[in-house]
Amino acid sequence: MKIFSSELIKEIDKATCENQGITSLELMERAASAVSCEIVSRFTPAQRIVIFAGPHNNGGDALAVARLLYEQGYRKLEVFLFNVMGRLSHDCGEEKKSLDSIEGIDFTEVTRDFQPPYLSEKDVVVDGLFGSGIKGPLQKGFLTLVKYINDSGAYVISIDLPSGLSGEFNENISRRDMVHANLTLTFQFPRLSFFFEENQDVIGEWKLLDIELDEKKIKETAVDYILVDERNVRPLLKKRDNFSGKRDFGSALFFAGSWGMAGAAVLAARGCLRSGAGLATVHSAKGIMPVVQTSLPESLFEPDRNENYITDMSVHHRHQVVAVGPGLGVNEKTIDALESLLMTYKQPLVLDADALNCMVKRPHLLSVLPSYSIITPHVGEFDRLFGNHNSNEERLRKAIDMAKYYNIVIVLKGHYTATVKPTGRVYFNSTGNPGMATAGSGDVLTGVIAAFMAQGYKPEQAAFLGAFVHGMAGDLAAEKWGQAGILASDIADFCGIALKNLISKK
Repeated sequence: MKIFSSELIKEIDKATCENQGITSLELMERAASAVSCEIVSRFTPAQRIVIFAGPHNNGGDALAVARLLYEQGYRKLEVFLFNVMGRLSHDCGEEKKSLDSIEGIDFTEVTRDFQPPYLSEKDVVVDGLFGSGIKGPLQKGFLTLVKYINDSGAYVISIDLPSGLSGEFNENISRRDMVHANLTLTFQFPRLSFFFEENQDVIGEWKLLDIELDEKKIKETAVDYILVDERNVRPLLKKRDNFSGKRDFGSALFFAGSWGMAGAAVLAARGCLRSGAGLATVHSAKGIMPVVQTSLPESLFEPDRNENYITDMSVHHRHQVVAVGPGLGVNEKTIDALESLLMTYKQPLVLDADALNCMVKRPHLLSVLPSYSIITPHVGEFDRLFGNHNSNEERLRKAIDMAKYYNIVIVLKGHYTATVKPTGRVYFNSTGNPGMATAGSGDVLTGVIAAFMAQGYKPEQAAFLGAFVHGMAGDLAAEKWGQAGILASDIADFCGIALKNLISKK
């Protein structure tokens, strides 16, 4: 699913009106109908609803919602239209005329001083003040109103966007100066700002409402951000030929594990094999060989000469992918081995966990990463590599810059894991759940990505496909065990079922 900027959405709205032969007011009615239907599905006509409308088209949406709710039998409506500058957008003005024609509706047009209505936690507030029709922070009296709404405890529904929040980046704008919605109803597409953790309390739950925007314009409009869903994933997955052999699905080599962290190597290899790779070989400390071979007899084991940690990362056989990091440790000799690998191996690598921590100790190693290598940092690892950041918005911007600069793929792990291509294009993941925040989950992801690389997928495809399948496996594990009961090994074991479910729908 494409993630459009506010400016591009305006262009799509315009194309919709032109190509479908409708006016912008008719499109507004379509949007308002979708919003009012959602409100009707959640609240009875006995509910007190206070609607705040601004002077632009977001306010027009809110006024139309008020009229439609009244027509549905909602009588405890109070509507406030803020027109302090004496200028309404054309469509907002038309919606005002329609509302004025209804006798009995409690409607106030605010042109000067404003005495806010009493609000409590029992009330519903509809925020139609600005949506995406404002740039920069809210000013003056609107800040006072926003604070009043936020402090009231009322259930807040924002149309399009919570007022004060930009659809894209919100650098240097305090979240205290934005409406804090419980529910954000936006149209057709998610907004980029929905995917940053710092905006979660502002947006609340968000839901997409289909208003039948022009498909041709949507398809031909290029974007830099994608929300990956099944429609993106299914066409890329390959079915297996009846005459296939294990070599047809590739070989993955893992430099992973050390004394006390053998499990990380097992989880990575397990995730890899459950995700379709034909062969998985673990090169690790000689002393953990019994653990790996017993826990995962399907994998091969290549012992290092050292008993406790890896000192050699030479690639002795042909593998389609080499992955480094889970449970590796940061011994100086291990870092030496990683540096030697990076200086000599020229194919894209998958690097996670302690491979990244090793690079923190020797930052110059970033500059010798093979092109299109994949690194998979969580927030802490990312900041250790690239400096501290105050927000996920800042991290994404830096990830885009670093992916371009080093010509690598960055998988920035989180609730909406972001895969950043060297071109700067970003793929947000739509699967997964909080129960996956458990030890070893990232090791499994390394294995899943490596599995797709082993099977011949391009690195950027392997990265976002791996994140999607890993998250889907976590969702399946949550259905069985509950979020609190998920183990990383459960995620690995459900990867095969996730792939089965996806491929069976093709």
